[in-house]
Amino acid sequence: MDITTESRVGEIAAAHPLATRVFARHGIDFCCGGGVPLSQACAKRELDAGAVVAEIEATLADGDDAGEHWSEAPLDALVRHILADYHEPLREELPRLETMARKVNRVHGEREPVRLPALLETYLALEAEISRHLADEETGLFPAILERGASVAGAAALLDDHREVGRRLAEIRELTDDFVPPEGACNTWRALWAGLEALESSLHEHIHLENNVLFPRLAAA
Repeated sequence: MDITTESRVGEIAAAHPLATRVFARHGIDFCCGGGVPLSQACAKRELDAGAVVAEIEATLADGDDAGEHWSEAPLDALVRHILADYHEPLREELPRLETMARKVNRVHGEREPVRLPALLETYLALEAEISRHLADEETGLFPAILERGASVAGAAALLDDHREVGRRLAEIRELTDDFVPPEGACNTWRALWAGLEALESSLHEHIHLENNVLFPRLAAA
C-alpha cells in the first residue's frame, strides 16, 4: 500500500510490519488506536506526520519487509500463531510480574506510598482483564475459527476488552515514568519496570494482530 499521512495506522502496520518499529519508537498506538489516520495519531504525539511517513519509508527501504505477513496467512495459522506466541507466554509472564509488583510494593511502599500501591492495583486489574479475555477467546472465537474457518461472533466485545487493556497499559506507563526506574532502585524494582515495558510491547503486537488483521479478515470472510 502507498503510505500517506491519511493512511490509517493499523492498516499501515498490517501491510508493513516493519512500520511498527517506527510507531513504537514514537509512542504511536498502532493496536487499540490503530483506526485513526496517521496525521491524527501524530498530532496527538506532537509529531510531524510527513516526517514520520519519511521515516517509515526509510525503514522499509533499509529493512527486509518480506517476512511473514499475517494478513495473507491462513486464518487457522494466524490463530495458532497468536496462541503459541502470545497467549502461552502471557500465562507464565503475568504471575511473574505480579510476584515482583507485590514484592516491590511490600519492600519499598514506604518510599513510594502513592505510586507503588496504585501501580500494583492497576497491574492486578490488567492481569485479571487479560486472563478473562484469553479464556473468552480460547473457548469461543478461536475454536470457531479452527473448526469452521471463520466467525465474527463476539468480536465487538473483544474489541472493548482491547480498549480496556490499552487504557490500563497507558496508566502503567504513566505510573512508571515511561518505565524509567528511580535513582537507587533495587534489582527487583528495575526488573519489574523492564518486564512491564516488555509486556506493553508484546501486548501491542498481540492486539494489533487481532484488531488490524484477524478481525477485519473475519468481517470480510
